[in-house]
Amino acid sequence: YGVKQCIGDTIGPGGLFKGLRTIPVWVEILQDIERLCPKALVMNYTNPMSMMTLAGLKSSNLQIVGLCHSVQGTSKLLAEYLDVPYEDLKWRCGGINHMSWFTELSYQGEDMYPRLRERCKDPEIYERDPVRFETMLHFGYFVTESSGHFSEYVPYFRKRDDLIEKYCRDGYRGETNFYANNWPIWRREHDEHSRRYLSGEEQIPLQRSHEYASVIIEAAEANKPAVIYGSVLNNGLIENLPSDGVVEVACMIDRNGVNPCRFGALPPQLAALNRSNMAVYELGVKAAFEHERQAALHALLLDPLTAAVCSPAEIKQMFDELFEAEKEYLPGF
Repeated sequence: YGVKQCIGDTIGPGGLFKGLRTIPVWVEILQDIERLCPKALVMNYTNPMSMMTLAGLKSSNLQIVGLCHSVQGTSKLLAEYLDVPYEDLKWRCGGINHMSWFTELSYQGEDMYPRLRERCKDPEIYERDPVRFETMLHFGYFVTESSGHFSEYVPYFRKRDDLIEKYCRDGYRGETNFYANNWPIWRREHDEHSRRYLSGEEQIPLQRSHEYASVIIEAAEANKPAVIYGSVLNNGLIENLPSDGVVEVACMIDRNGVNPCRFGALPPQLAALNRSNMAVYELGVKAAFEHERQAALHALLLDPLTAAVCSPAEIKQMFDELFEAEKEYLPGF
């Protein structure tokens, strides 16, 4: 149908159907947690992140935080693009997972956005992140997710082959079917590493990664407060996004668990982009909870990239074919 996905597990046809398959299993896990350890802090890494976190918060009273590496990874990348020491770069970030925005970016008190706009004129720098630089040049701010993955969230960069050729590159920079083509290889490599760890042939690495889980555990259990960026219930944290949706903001972690920090308002153009995706998540979760096929179809009809490529009738036909192909994994519909 021409909806050419790069990652395909958080938004679009791939993300919606992964959510429909995964949310029921996730809810069962949360029910076990509520029964066995109701005071536990639940950390979710499974995609589709926003849909999964929203489903968890709607179906339980547990403390749940959705975790990703895009904020910390992109902040380090921005320091590289700007050629400044990472430890001295200051920023403010908020939005939704894979579409959070660096609304402030400074070094030694100086706004770094003029410098970033100048630096991206260098072809070597621009080519590392074409979609994100184009988004910054037109919307004013840099986004947290990789060029390839972010290109799936908006209607601008993947709807025609000429646009894919112009803005998308190999791998995480926008390669069509990147995950689908490489996942079998990655899975085999991962399984082999696991086998070697368990057999003692290979030493389990002990250094801390840039993922937040170990930081959260240390902060909560040893009461060493730390700041992370997590997906949590909005409840007014970002005032121009739906209050009952999930947002990604700075969170203070201590012995009391996850304490989200109020962000305020996003620039209106950024909030509008966020809301276009949040509508898909809301309908996807409704479909999963109520086994309502029509709500799932409405979610796909509202998906920005799918709607840019296909007519409503084409989306309905694609949707029906996907349902038929995955019906054994969609009990209850």
